[in-house]
Amino acid sequence: MGKNSYFCSQDCFKKNWSDHKSIHKTSTLRSLIPPTATAYIDPDTGHHNPFPGYSFSGPIRPVYPLSPKRTIPERIPHPEYARDGIPRSEQAFVRRNRIKQLDKTEQEGMRRVCRLAREVLDVAASNLKPGVTTDEIDRIVHEECIKRDSYPSPLNYYRYPKSVCTSINEVICHGIPDQRPLASGDIINIDVTLYHKGFHGDLNETYYVGNASSDADAVRVVETARECLDEAIKLVKPGMLFKDPGGAIENHAKSKNCSVVKTYVGHGVNQMFHCAPNVPHYAKSKAVGQAKPGMCFTIEPMINLGSYRDKTWPDDWTSVTQDGMRSAQFEHTLLVTEDGVEVLTARLEDSPGGPVAMPIAGQETAQTPDNKSESVEAAKKGVEEMKIDGDDTIDKAAREGDAINGEATAAAAANGTETPGAKDHETVRVS
Repeated sequence: MGKNSYFCSQDCFKKNWSDHKSIHKTSTLRSLIPPTATAYIDPDTGHHNPFPGYSFSGPIRPVYPLSPKRTIPERIPHPEYARDGIPRSEQAFVRRNRIKQLDKTEQEGMRRVCRLAREVLDVAASNLKPGVTTDEIDRIVHEECIKRDSYPSPLNYYRYPKSVCTSINEVICHGIPDQRPLASGDIINIDVTLYHKGFHGDLNETYYVGNASSDADAVRVVETARECLDEAIKLVKPGMLFKDPGGAIENHAKSKNCSVVKTYVGHGVNQMFHCAPNVPHYAKSKAVGQAKPGMCFTIEPMINLGSYRDKTWPDDWTSVTQDGMRSAQFEHTLLVTEDGVEVLTARLEDSPGGPVAMPIAGQETAQTPDNKSESVEAAKKGVEEMKIDGDDTIDKAAREGDAINGEATAAAAANGTETPGAKDHETVRVS
C-alpha cells in the first residue's frame, strides 16, 4: 500500500489495529479507485481533452465536445445496425466464414455504390486545408451521402458516433472527427463507406495538408502505403491465396524502412459492411481461402514509420502507433473477375491528391491540379542539367533515386491510369 507496518507480536498487532487501519484505509481506497484527472475546459471555446490522465503516444489530442449525432432521412434505406448499433448479419457464425460470390446483378450494385463512395471521398478531400476541423469533414461527408440517397456506413456501426473516420499523423485508423483544426504539415486519412440500395462501398486515402509534402518522412510513409496497395492489387486474380498480398505488402514496406500494422486486415464487403474473407497485410499469415470470380473485398494496408505496434485510446475506437510516429493508409474495394481484378473505387482523372515524389532538400513540394508534383518536374530538370557530366552520371542518378523516387508512379497517376491488377500476431480486426 506504499506504507510498511512492523509488529512485534500478534498482541501488538491487535492493540494497534485502529491506528494501522486509519493509516492504510485511505491508501487502500486510492489503489482501488485511482483519482480522476479533471479536464481543462477552454473558457473561450468550450473545448477540452476528455482523457486528461491518459498517456498519449504522440502529439495528437482529441478535442471535444463532439458535435451532436447527425441524422439520415428515413426515405434513405438504413443498414440493420442503424438503430441499435448491432450488425447481426455479420455476427451470424454460419455466414461469417462463407465467402460470397456475387452474381451479375449484385456486381452492378457494388459498382454503383463504389462510384458514389469515390465521389464523396473526392468532395471531402477537396475541402482539406489548414484550419478546417475534422468535424467539418464529417459534416461534408454526411451531407454528400444524403445527396446521393446513401447512408454513411460508419454511423452507429457498433455505435461509432460519426459518418467518416479521420486519422491524423500518428492515428492509424478509426479516428473520430472532432473540433481539432488541421494544421499545415499534417497528413490525414479519410475513410469513407457508403450504403446504397443494399450494398456497401469502402475506400480511403491519405492526403497532405499544407506543406506536408515537403516533409521527407511524411512523403515516405504516405507514398509507401500507396505503393503497398498497388503492389498487392497486382496479385489479385482467381486462385490468389488471401495470405499472398501480405507478403508483397510487407516486402515493399521494409524496402522503404517502414513497418506494417498487424492488428487490422482487409475484409469482404458486399451487402455486409465487414465479412469474410480476411486479407492480412503482413507476410506469413495464417489466412485461409483463395480468390474466385465474383468475390468482393478490400485491401487496405496501414504503414508506419516506426514500430508496427498499435494502441487504442479510451474512446475504444482511435488506434494510434505505440511509438507516436506517423502512419498512412490506402484502401480500395476490389472485385475479382474471370481473368483478374476490377478496382471498383479507382481514382478519377480529377480526384484530389495523388502521388508525389520525395522532396529535394531546400525545395518545397506542391501538388498541381493534374496530380503531378512540382518536385517531379524539378527533378526531371535537374537530371537534364546533369547531362553536362555525361551519360554515366545520369544512369547513376537514376539507379540511386529510382528515377527520383517515384517519378514513374507520379507520371502514371497524372495520366489517370490505375494499376490492375501470423507470424506471432493472429488476432486481427477488420478496418
